[in-house]
Amino acid sequence: MSKILIKPSFGVYIILLLGYRQVPKFKSLVSAERKERHMYLCNAFSLQMVKDELKRKGKVTLTLETVDALPKDLESAVGHADTAAVLGVPMNRVDVKLNSGDSMYVAQLDHGRLPEGTTTLPEGYSFMNILVRVDD
Repeated sequence: MSKILIKPSFGVYIILLLGYRQVPKFKSLVSAERKERHMYLCNAFSLQMVKDELKRKGKVTLTLETVDALPKDLESAVGHADTAAVLGVPMNRVDVKLNSGDSMYVAQLDHGRLPEGTTTLPEGYSFMNILVRVDD
C-alpha cells in the first residue's frame, strides 16, 4: 500500500491508502529521463496522473490551491473539444504523468457539461481554476 498525502491550501491533510496495480501504457507527455518541469492545463485531475514511481516510494504530497487566473503558455492536456474551444487552447487528449516538482492547472467546469458544439462559455457556467503541485 502507498500513502498519498493530499494537502489542500486550507491546511487539511487527507491520507489515502491506495493499492498499486500496473496499467497499460498510453501516449504520454512525460519521458522517464526528463529533468525539466512541466506545467500543464487540464480539464480534470485524477490520482492516476501521478507518476507510478512516486506512488511506489510510499508518500506523495499533492498541494491543491485555487487561483484567480491561468498563466499563459501552459502545455494543453485538455481532452474535451468543447472545453478546449472555450478555454482557447488546442484539444490534446493524452496521458499525463506528473513527476515530483511538476504542476498542473485544472480548469474545472462548474454547472455541469457544456452544450455540444459550444465555443464560448454559456451564461451561468464558470471555471474554477485549481493549481495542483506534486512533491515527494
